[in-house]
Amino acid sequence: MVLAAGIGSRMRPLTDDRPKALVTVGGRALIDHVLDRLAEAGVQTAVVNVHHFADQMTDHLARRTHPEILIVDESASLLDSGGGIRNALPLLGKDPFFVANIDSLWIDEGLPPLEAMKATWDPDRMDLLILLVEKGRGIGFEGPRGFFLDKGGHVTHSADETHPAPFANVGFQIMKPEILDGSPDGAFSILPVWWRLQDQGRIFGVAMEAFWMHVGDPQAREAAEARLA
Repeated sequence: MVLAAGIGSRMRPLTDDRPKALVTVGGRALIDHVLDRLAEAGVQTAVVNVHHFADQMTDHLARRTHPEILIVDESASLLDSGGGIRNALPLLGKDPFFVANIDSLWIDEGLPPLEAMKATWDPDRMDLLILLVEKGRGIGFEGPRGFFLDKGGHVTHSADETHPAPFANVGFQIMKPEILDGSPDGAFSILPVWWRLQDQGRIFGVAMEAFWMHVGDPQAREAAEARLA
């Protein structure tokens, strides 16, 4: 599941005439960077939700042959992270799947991050596995909020400014679809689901060895361009 329906307000003015997913970094659209990573990890089919400049997204994705692209059109109404995934479940099926944001790039070092996720995933212990990066090992993310990761791989979120958390969320997860059972129709954030799983000890994390680039605004895009160059 590739979450590409956002308006990209923080990326303006670059998103005044295109969706955020089609902003280029290193000569390639953000969504293509993400789809390339998923294809490298063996993903055969990607479900992509679209909203802002949906026609541009549909035309662009029609030119890809791998992975196969299935589009969920949210032009009528944005559904937020949780609602967007829930809306796409008929296409995603009943098995665990990757969820990917379109504003995360990385420069490989060590084990490829998605391979690390696949090696760590244990459905008997986990309902959700999130990809983390140690702060200082990336660009485009500041602030004390983030995650703690214990020796057993359990994840705890923190917004405590006096004790900054050492890890940031990269924006890639493996999740079981059943964690959305009982969720409401329409728009809702996935975060309350995360906090419930945290209380149940069912959310885990794995730290990437690669160098992360969060491309959330024009300045971060420029920094990522310079790093790639």
